Amino acid sequence: MDPKAMYKLSYGLFVLTAAAGGAESGCIINTAGQVTSQPERISIAVNKAGFTHDLVKQSGKFNVSILSETAGFDTFRHFGLQSGRDVDKFAGYQHCQRAANGLYYVTAGTNAYISATVEQTLDLGTHTLFIAGVDDMEVLSSDPSTTYAYYQAHIKPKPQQPATTTGKTAWRCTVCGYVHEGEELPADFLCPLCKHPASDFEKISL
Repeated sequence: MDPKAMYKLSYGLFVLTAAAGGAESGCIINTAGQVTSQPERISIAVNKAGFTHDLVKQSGKFNVSILSETAGFDTFRHFGLQSGRDVDKFAGYQHCQRAANGLYYVTAGTNAYISATVEQTLDLGTHTLFIAGVDDMEVLSSDPSTTYAYYQAHIKPKPQQPATTTGKTAWRCTVCGYVHEGEELPADFLCPLCKHPASDFEKISL
């Protein structure tokens, strides 16, 4: 079985934002979509290890900012490669506004946002699936939405090859670029940066 077949699925990338108990945060997700149109409902799948997941679960409300092809890697680094448990992602962050529900949405490198209230949840093991009714939504630009394939080809920085090689074996996360040194990668390994599993790592030589 080749797990890279999953990469061929066409899906977008989004910034999920939420707040609860005086804390606000946001994270990158790649699973959001419309599930019904009458009434308007969307679903999102969120990794349980993320701080934003906990905020959505506590508050039952969230915004999804839809990333466009104009998004820079700084947006992915800011919302995807650091934890809201360690930093306030909105402290000093200027590319956002508050929606009618009081939550931030991202204005840079996005083409729309959707505000929603959770109606149902489903435990998926590593993730929670939230099904939510849409409260508000707005188109911000006509720029095309970025897909995961577009992100890989045009936004994500290409790995730099070392000037000299040591012959050491390492494993590189194909999602965020994190490198784990070692001959073997445990089957239950999770990337410490983006929380993707061992199946998303490729073997490399340093």
